[in-house]
Amino acid sequence: MSARTLDRDRFAKCRALMDRGATDGERAAGKAAATRVAAAAGLSLAAAIGIVDADQARTTPGPSPHAGSARRPHGRPTYAWAQPKPKTEPITVEELLRQKEADLARKKKAAYRSEPRQEENADFERWAAEAREAQFQQDREWAERRQREEAQS
Repeated sequence: MSARTLDRDRFAKCRALMDRGATDGERAAGKAAATRVAAAAGLSLAAAIGIVDADQARTTPGPSPHAGSARRPHGRPTYAWAQPKPKTEPITVEELLRQKEADLARKKKAAYRSEPRQEENADFERWAAEAREAQFQQDREWAERRQREEAQS
């Protein structure tokens, strides 16, 4: 077998666990997995690391991805998401008053939209009264026809 059959993605994941595992057990499991992936390609762990590092050096000229980053005592890099958040600036009185004013304006607008308009309400009431009257007239005519048909039979 040769370096061409090395599963580079899987090896990179195992190596990352080997280098940056949170516990000694994770790092040992990562090393064992990386050794198995390298052995499947007919390589030793050191040879596979050398091949991957050489490939990476060819494809990414320049400093390593962790160059200049802070490192913890055990040699692993620190990450921005793992750092404490910076203290936030307290809100000013002016900003608080502006937010309250904007909230009050929003609530007034919502209340105005939810109120039924008098002219719209009056138009609806007129239409509903006409519809009720028309239905009442149809019901009366139907009842009269039915009485006549019953009287004839």
